[in-house]
Amino acid sequence: MAASIPYKGKQRKVKSLRLLIAATSISLLAFNLMAMEKTASYKQTSKITIKIASIDWCPQLCLDEPHPGYINEIVSKIYPSSHYLVTVDYFPWSRAIKAVREGAYDALLSPAKKEAPDLIYPQNAVGMQQMCFFVLKSSNWNFRDVNSLKNLNIGIARDTSIEELNSFMSNNRERFQFQTYLDRFVEQSAKKLMKGRFDAFVFTKQTTNYELHQLDLQSEIREAGCVSKANIYMAFTPDLKKRKRIMSLVDEFDAQMKKLLSNGVIEEILKKYKIN
Repeated sequence: MAASIPYKGKQRKVKSLRLLIAATSISLLAFNLMAMEKTASYKQTSKITIKIASIDWCPQLCLDEPHPGYINEIVSKIYPSSHYLVTVDYFPWSRAIKAVREGAYDALLSPAKKEAPDLIYPQNAVGMQQMCFFVLKSSNWNFRDVNSLKNLNIGIARDTSIEELNSFMSNNRERFQFQTYLDRFVEQSAKKLMKGRFDAFVFTKQTTNYELHQLDLQSEIREAGCVSKANIYMAFTPDLKKRKRIMSLVDEFDAQMKKLLSNGVIEEILKKYKIN
């Protein structure tokens, strides 16, 4: 019996050594798994985040449509998902401007410079807009200059800036019905026009014609003259706390836009939407 006692001690030592090796292996495995998780997490968070405030403004910016809109497609080429995490939230126009101005969002799609002059603009535009008047098909009125607007009641989206008309609008506000821009702006304006609530409304040519086609109202409402064209942009927040990161995004926008223009990608995107 006495001879068996050392043997049991050896068994215990071997068993303890095996437990120690097993525990060490488990610890190493756990460490490796944690390291892998951290690496995967780093890869996900290493993407540059861009928060964009936008409006539903087809065919430029489309929500719940078969195609996302030509501006959204261009932006996705400039900031690809492989390097950027881009989120787009849709607002009424006035709220979208305010959100970017105050720094809650990084960028705004897509103002003309006069609509939000305090934002930061890249050198390259992302598109072009032309503001036009629309009237009933039966109307004989056509826009020639500001003098032709006298005695008319006109519907217009709030926070719209039209260089040729700004002074007239400021001095004749009673002639304009300012409406918040929502996704149903054209539809609501068309209904008000047909009910005689105003004589004409003014809005962007591409979007109005697109929406009138969707609503099957081309036979009821016609274009009645336009003002000059204006470039539209991806404009960035002036928030000083974000200044360094924003200027990097602006530089990247211009560098990539030049490439897309030179290699024909922009032209192909616009063709898809039947835009010259």
